[in-house]
Amino acid sequence: MTTPHDPAAVAPSRGRIRAEVAIVLGLSLGASAVYSVVSITNRLTLPEALGDQKATLNNSLSARPAFDLVYQLLGVFFDLMPVALVVFLLWQASAPRLGRLGIDATRPWRDGLGGLALAAAIGIPGLGVYLGGRALGISVDVVPTNLDAYWWTVPVLLLSAVRAALTEEVIVVGYLYARLRDLGWGRWNIIVGSALLRGSYHLYQGFGAFIGNFLMGVVFGWLYTRFGRLVPIIVAHFLLDAAIFIGYPWAAATFPALFGAST
Repeated sequence: MTTPHDPAAVAPSRGRIRAEVAIVLGLSLGASAVYSVVSITNRLTLPEALGDQKATLNNSLSARPAFDLVYQLLGVFFDLMPVALVVFLLWQASAPRLGRLGIDATRPWRDGLGGLALAAAIGIPGLGVYLGGRALGISVDVVPTNLDAYWWTVPVLLLSAVRAALTEEVIVVGYLYARLRDLGWGRWNIIVGSALLRGSYHLYQGFGAFIGNFLMGVVFGWLYTRFGRLVPIIVAHFLLDAAIFIGYPWAAATFPALFGAST
C-alpha cells in the first residue's frame, strides 16, 4: 500500500512516460515532422526541381488587415498550448518550479548575454549552410515572410519568433531531454535523437535545412547537457528568427540573387 509521500505513488511508469511523450509530440513538433516528411516527398516527386521551389514561413491569413491580425494572434496563442502542457506536466512543487526544463530566473543578464553570443556564433554558419544548400539545389527558396506592411507586421513577426523559440526549445530540448532521461537514455542518444527530430520537422525546406538544423540541435543539446540552462538557448533561437523574419525584406532587396531570385 502506498502513501502520499511514497515516490511510487507519484512517479509515472515508463509506459506512461512513453505515452505522454507520444501525446506531446503528436500535438506539436512530432506532427510537424510527419507533415514535413510528407512535404519533402511531395516536393521530390514534382516536375519542378527542389531548388526552384519555395517555402514561405509567415503567410498572410486574410485579405482584410484586421482579420489577418486576429488570425495571426490566434495562431501564436494556440500554437503555444503544447508549451503550456509541458510546463504543466513538469511543474515542480518546490522552487525552481521549472527546474526540470532548465528554466529559472536566477541570472537573467548572464543568460541573455549568453543567448546573444550563441545567436552570433550560430547565425553565420547557419546562413552558410542555407546558401550552400541553395547552391547545390538541395534546399528550397525559403521566404521568411510575405506579410504586407501594416503597423502590426513587426510585432507579429516578433511574436512568431517567440512562438518558434519557445515551442522548439522548451519541447525538443527541455521537455524531451527530461523525459528521455527518465526513460534511461544516455546523453548522446538524447542529443542525437533530439537533433534528428529538429532536422526532420524542417525537411519541408529541403535537405540543407535538415542538415543545418540537425547540427544546430547537436550544439544546443551539448550546451544544455553541459550547463543545464535553457534560457540562453531560447534567447538565441528568438534572436536568430527575429533577425531573419524582420531582416528578410532588406536582404532580399540588397542581395536579390541570393534571397529574392524566386518569384
